[in-house]
Parts: sequence; structure tokens; C-alpha cells
Amino acid sequence: MHAQEGDVELGFFPDVAPITSQHIFTLCQQGLYTTNQFFRLDRGFVAQVSDVRSGRLLPLNSQQQEQAMKTVPLEVQQGVVHKAGVLSMGRYADPNSGTSSFSILLGDAPHLDMQYTIFGAVTKGMEVIEKLLDRPMKREGMFVMPIERTTIMSTYWYTISGPQPHHMLTVGSPGDSGRRCEEELQELKERFANQATEIEVLRKMMLP
Repeated sequence: MHAQEGDVELGFFPDVAPITSQHIFTLCQQGLYTTNQFFRLDRGFVAQVSDVRSGRLLPLNSQQQEQAMKTVPLEVQQGVVHKAGVLSMGRYADPNSGTSSFSILLGDAPHLDMQYTIFGAVTKGMEVIEKLLDRPMKREGMFVMPIERTTIMSTYWYTISGPQPHHMLTVGSPGDSGRRCEEELQELKERFANQATEIEVLRKMMLP
């Protein structure tokens, strides 16, 4: 995810929360988080992304609307705990009502364990979240929120299991497009290798 302050990279735990991981990944693939926002920035607790149906600026096409309306069940495992950096699925009172809102944990929150689905973790970019927390805030009830909108300007994705990473490439002029693509592909391969290592470290820290 790309915000004004920089990029935040997310890794998924498909063996912990397979349905939720695939759902959020599909939302990313379809671009639903582009122009969405961090509506809640509560230092020491969570940075929460809005539901795409209410937080996104761009209109949804029919395919995006269908995906945005889908709900996912609660997926929990003993020993998988809420600590700084993990991704936790938002929901309503019904445990099986998660749609597209999720939180990045900014500290330990054991009261959420076994109540909310953990489906991944930040692999790079927690310093970007720290920059977001420096923005002026206001409190509305239980929520600490930025006074000015904190927009997710774009999203990109790539996998660590396929033959090559996938990315929304920046296209240059006809004369340099091949060179630019090669450079970006090389950069992505390096990021691909680094993220695989980082995810494995995170898994060892957070999983049983």
C-alpha cells in the first residue's frame, strides 16, 4: 500500500486464516484499497483501514461491488496473538461479519486474541505508520482519528510462490519502457527474496 508518507508492505498467513487471506488478497488484486483510507490511528493500539464501501473515493464497478459485499468467517488459532505488526480483520458484533476493514496492530492487544482473525503481518513499513501517527488527531467516542484524510493512494501486489512477482509497473516512453521494466523487475525480485525471509522470521515469532 502506498500512502503519502511511503509504502507499507503486507504478508499473509494462508495456513492460519486461508479464507480471510485470500479475500483480502483478492480485494488488493482488484484495486479496492486504492483511494481508501486509514480512518483510525490510535497510537499503541491500531491503525485501521476503512471498509472499502465507505472509505474509498473512487466508485466501485460491478465486480468490485460483488467482492466488497462478501463476508469472511472468524478464523483463529491458539497461540496466534495480537502484537505489533500483525494484521487483524475488522468485523461487527457477528464474528463472521468481516468484509474489508482491517487493522495493523501497534502494540500488544491480548483482549483481541481468539476474537478477531489474524491473517498476516507488516513485513516492511512500520516507520511509515509511525509518520501517520504524527498527524493531528481528534477523538470521536472510542475512536482516535486523523483530522485530515489519510488516503491510501495506490496498491501493488506480488507473490512469493509463483514463477515471478506481479506488480503494477510504471510505464515510460516507448524508447525506455523495456529498460524501465527490466529495472523494476530486478528490484521486485530483490524485494521478493527479502520479503520471503522477513515473512519466515515473522511466522517463527508469531505462530505456535
